[in-house]
Amino acid sequence: MLDVSEGRRDALKCMLWGGAGVLWTVAGGVPKSRVLAPAMADETGDGNFSFVQISDSHIGFAKSPNMDTPGTLRAAMDQVRRVRDSARLLIHTGDVSHLSHDAQFDTAAQIIGEAGLETHYVPGEHDVLVDDGKNFFARFASGAPHGGWYSFDHRGVHFIALNNVQNLKAGGLGNLGAEQLEWLERDLRGRSASTPIVVLAHVPLWTVSQEWGWGTADASLALTYLRRFGSVTVLNGHIHQVMQKVEGSVAFHTARSTAFPQPAPGAAASPGPIKDVPAGKLRSLLGVTAVRRVQASTRLAIIDTPLGG
Repeated sequence: MLDVSEGRRDALKCMLWGGAGVLWTVAGGVPKSRVLAPAMADETGDGNFSFVQISDSHIGFAKSPNMDTPGTLRAAMDQVRRVRDSARLLIHTGDVSHLSHDAQFDTAAQIIGEAGLETHYVPGEHDVLVDDGKNFFARFASGAPHGGWYSFDHRGVHFIALNNVQNLKAGGLGNLGAEQLEWLERDLRGRSASTPIVVLAHVPLWTVSQEWGWGTADASLALTYLRRFGSVTVLNGHIHQVMQKVEGSVAFHTARSTAFPQPAPGAAASPGPIKDVPAGKLRSLLGVTAVRRVQASTRLAIIDTPLGG
């Protein structure tokens, strides 16, 4: 990044924390951060709302380090229920299942439904392994047009749900494709630059690791459509760990998995589940993300909370 201010340098430090209670605030494209208690602060008032992101539940995975992914997803839903009075939406950023099986989708839908929140999904590559993802889209994005991308508005925030896993590029890089990019341009056309934008996609829209396929090959064009907006927050999953990056008014944030952690880029020979997690430590490496909008400042505050210590 160029021209990094002191405030932005402080915000970059929170990339290294990855723990509970990091409040990450974007105001006019300038991030600030501070450490909070694990519980979300109560902020109420007209126009204010919160939503919760979960990701990579991988129902059907039953190997080291997690033989009970339904159990850890249910623990995540327990955390979501604690903030249900202030949260308005639940977002799942992909890999609901591990192998796209009906029973895995059934289990995930039943557990996630226990949160009692309006829920929006984007697909992960593990959700489209069978029949080009038709089962996933029928269950979790039935109102979406062909291709599975869609948008909606909630309390002044415009949400954009993208599909970058349907046609992965060499090395596993995500891909949006020309049709989706044209749709995105049309969707944003005519919207005020002051509209807060939240973009949802499974694979990160910034290149975390080219070698590991942790990025989206054609994200740069999507970002050219988004950069005119004063507040853009991009929420992703896929890499099973918290990482953040800010480019101008665009803030990128990846979430922990509710199933298993993956290594940091370069810390292992390849991506994949970290198998040698010490006993009792798994849940500290899994988690949920809470996001809040405060109407008065148009900021989005992000808190990452692990499932356990």
